[in-house]
Amino acid sequence: MYMSKERIMLSLPHMGGNEQKFVKDAFDTNWIVPLGPNVSGFEEDMEYYLNDGNNQTDSRKFVVALSSGTAAIHLGLVQLGIGYGDEVICQSFTFAASANPIIYLGAKPVFVDSEPETWNMSPEFLEEAIKDRISKTGNKPKAIIPVHLYGMPAKMDAIMRISNKYEIPVLEDAAEALGSTFNGRKCGNFGEFSALSFNGNKIITTSGGGALVCSTEIQSHKTMFLATQARDNAPHYQHSEIGYNYRISNICAGIGRGQMEVLPERIKRRREINKIYRDTLSNIKGISFQTEPSSDYYSNYWLTSIIIDPSKMKDGVTREGLRIECEKANIETRPLWKPMHLQPVFKDCPFYGDGTSEKLFNDGLCLPSGSILSDYQIHYVTSFILSVIAK
Repeated sequence: MYMSKERIMLSLPHMGGNEQKFVKDAFDTNWIVPLGPNVSGFEEDMEYYLNDGNNQTDSRKFVVALSSGTAAIHLGLVQLGIGYGDEVICQSFTFAASANPIIYLGAKPVFVDSEPETWNMSPEFLEEAIKDRISKTGNKPKAIIPVHLYGMPAKMDAIMRISNKYEIPVLEDAAEALGSTFNGRKCGNFGEFSALSFNGNKIITTSGGGALVCSTEIQSHKTMFLATQARDNAPHYQHSEIGYNYRISNICAGIGRGQMEVLPERIKRRREINKIYRDTLSNIKGISFQTEPSSDYYSNYWLTSIIIDPSKMKDGVTREGLRIECEKANIETRPLWKPMHLQPVFKDCPFYGDGTSEKLFNDGLCLPSGSILSDYQIHYVTSFILSVIAK
């Protein structure tokens, strides 16, 4: 039986070389605090990237570095005025961090299913949900949270049309999609607010961290204020609003500055890995990939994800069967996200859909995709998968 000597992990951090230089600068200057030159430098680097090197345009975005992507979604919702009893539409097929901040604010998630092309929020069910909530409650939802799953851009043209039609703001969850584009526009640039994540498994990392992308400088200043315990401008500690301890540390931001230098390389490598998998496995009957629907979509392919159709596979190979065999061989794989409307904690929340995300969850598997992996390791994984299918 195949057995990798070293465990092949799903998505490990991949350092570029200069991270230690920025961290050392923080130590040398004693900036071992939540703020400092690395934080502002990291924010400037991210703004330059998201604005395509032009920070003077009317559509300029402003970035505030935070402790996590979850914190970013939370502060985005706070600034959209979400409060007790409000409803927020959220993509069901996602990680719980997309939905949890809705509950933090005493609001209620309304979950919307995916469409099969990108696996992201269905515009059809989004509009159905809005109409039905207005009919049932007399009020429209207060915000829409689409997610770019595994780096694949959502159908943002249709989602934004619906957002504008009903005047409901979009908080874009781009946690997995740094470097992805839709119609040439970078993910993180569509919503009134957008959330990024720099968790240890993301395409670049700050060990733990995230950012809120804001549409105005006023919003960015408000975000900084709320993220630093909402301390009023006074010589003593005075607070007129509830704040949060959500700022990133100068140490972690130093890692981020080094990572930003190699972001294009990391995107290129993730896409190369995706191509190796496709070249090797696409001709296997019963295996299909999350795929860019057209040239309008450019995915960073943060994770390469496949669907296994047991009805077409030899001897009825299933996603779970393959996952277990990979685990025995010391290869980490992971089922696709279990939809939020199927999670026990959200069982009483409204859901609009046709079961697309549930089927994706039942049959989908994420393969090792970290940019630190070698071609040899990726070919090892594909060879093992082929051996399981051939048994």
